[in-house]
Amino acid sequence: MTSPLALPGWRHVYSGKVRDLYVPSDSPADERANRMLVVASDRVSAFDVVLEPGIPDKGVLLTTLSLWWFDSLAGADGGRSIPNHLVSDHTLGDEDRSAIPAEVTGRAMLVRSLDMQPIECVVRGYLTGSGWAEYTERGTVCGIRLPSGLANGDRLPAPIFTPAYKAPLGEHDENISFEQTIQIVGEPTAEELRDLSLEIYERAARTAEARGLILADTKFEFGRDETGVLTLADEVLTSDSSRYWDAAGYETGTTPAERMASFDKQIVRDWLAANWDKTGVAPQLPAEIVERTADRYRELLERLSG
Repeated sequence: MTSPLALPGWRHVYSGKVRDLYVPSDSPADERANRMLVVASDRVSAFDVVLEPGIPDKGVLLTTLSLWWFDSLAGADGGRSIPNHLVSDHTLGDEDRSAIPAEVTGRAMLVRSLDMQPIECVVRGYLTGSGWAEYTERGTVCGIRLPSGLANGDRLPAPIFTPAYKAPLGEHDENISFEQTIQIVGEPTAEELRDLSLEIYERAARTAEARGLILADTKFEFGRDETGVLTLADEVLTSDSSRYWDAAGYETGTTPAERMASFDKQIVRDWLAANWDKTGVAPQLPAEIVERTADRYRELLERLSG
């Protein structure tokens, strides 16, 4: 993985598989900064491994889509405003100059620091992926009993909340039950996380449907702000955090692959699963896979935002 950029006025503090996090360079090292810069890279990961090469313009595409969804969920879609972590004013004092460095313009968000919840809030509206694998074995998804006779890609009777515990750096997140979520964060917060996640999913699914897309599943992250308000954070409803399918293909497809033509990194997952046994160093992605993935990311943004 390449080293993070040196950005004037900012100090690098963390790199994930896809994002780099910075705080103001003058903020004390032993205190939590009240502002952060979240920079989306072109890195792509699958099966918890960062792959080479990256996807061209991925950072810009993901950031643009997140910003569009944050705006929509703030009330532009006609629903109630969902608080998010964005700092609305990016200018420096009285100067008409952005606080986001030119080096990362278009792929960075200036955000408020939050007390992040240790729960990844997954909502599934359709049966697929790891949920399908569990269903074929036990008739459940994350321990939730589902009706018998469902097929890969079927719409669920109602969206389900399937949380995961955010493991420490370097470890895998762990699917947990709602009861375990209560044990970790308490019943009021667990219910708030569940209800808010389901509300956002259902609003986003309606928006996607109006644009010929199916939002199969997605994941959210939340934190509490300085007043205790639960606040939507990180990326939201992007190609990396969600599964989007083409609605027309879903209706006419005769096989799961045809039925669930995706606008996410499933192309990368499928190629990697067919060409790597998950031991040793992952192979380089072929140029065709990189190009097809970039095209799908770009098409999703265009179809959603116009």
